[in-house]
Amino acid sequence: MKILVTGAAGFIGSALSIQLLSRGDEVIGVDNHNDYYDPALKIARLARHKDHANYSHIQMNIEDGNAVEKLFQDHNFDGVVNLAAQAGVRYSIENPLAYINTNIVGFTHILEGCRHSNVKHLVYASSSSVYGANTSMPFSIHDNVDHPLSLYAASKKANELMAHTYSHLYNLPTTGLRFFTVYGPWGRPDMALFMFTKAILEGKKISVFNYGNHRRDFTYIDDIVEGVTRVLDQPARSNPEWNGLSPDSGTSAAPWRLYNIGNNTPVELLDYIGAVEEALGIKANKEMLPLQLGDVPDTFADVDDLVRDLNYKPAMNIKQGVKNFVDWYREYNKL
Repeated sequence: MKILVTGAAGFIGSALSIQLLSRGDEVIGVDNHNDYYDPALKIARLARHKDHANYSHIQMNIEDGNAVEKLFQDHNFDGVVNLAAQAGVRYSIENPLAYINTNIVGFTHILEGCRHSNVKHLVYASSSSVYGANTSMPFSIHDNVDHPLSLYAASKKANELMAHTYSHLYNLPTTGLRFFTVYGPWGRPDMALFMFTKAILEGKKISVFNYGNHRRDFTYIDDIVEGVTRVLDQPARSNPEWNGLSPDSGTSAAPWRLYNIGNNTPVELLDYIGAVEEALGIKANKEMLPLQLGDVPDTFADVDDLVRDLNYKPAMNIKQGVKNFVDWYREYNKL
């Protein structure tokens, strides 16, 4: 297949591109290489696959409607995986317009491109953050998610609603994937694992929010990529049993679906830090702090639909996953 991957220099986008290329797909990668974090890491990720015969890279912004329109005119994509987004819960409080421009305006351009070029399947990144104020565990795609706690979460919920509209109006198959705290080698520097590892190695304190009373459904990068690939290969279908009198939040009468991709095994934050300490062989100096604005105490993915429809469930255990990251971090930084 010929696949467009947006955010192709990102953590998930780069890993997904490698997976798709390895199985023989042609990949057109798009990324704006912004400086939300060090662009050198993005260049290093790309170096792993940019010279592959079936890979082409375009540096552009999905916020640029004319550029996106030309992209879809120049290429006949079988599938699109939209991973380009302004990420981060905390940054959305500091710079809300960045989320509107990329996550809302940019996503609209992608939807329009897919609509006008008969793309067979659009897969896009949503987030576990959409569950917001929900406290019923595990989080299910069939739950109502109308109470986001950050603009980032609201923008991802909006993506799901926008995709549904296009699925309904234009019969465009769309699938939203709610990722649960993705970690692993080549990860983002603004994520906890990266920050913890860096601070511990530098002998600095690590910030432990909510006084350590967090549980997260940490999901390893390889498991995420496998899930995305399987979903891409199975275009969303309508649910013939969907009923407007008792609407199901995870399916539709339109070809629109949602899936959680999480490890289905929440880990206490202090146990996660313990895995980092064990992998490094160094004890952390912890600074215990209150819950941050926009954050949620716990996440826990119900993946029953993923297992039923795709015969897949993430499986990486936290100790091995953290060790893999620490090994990569030492090698990448020549430590």
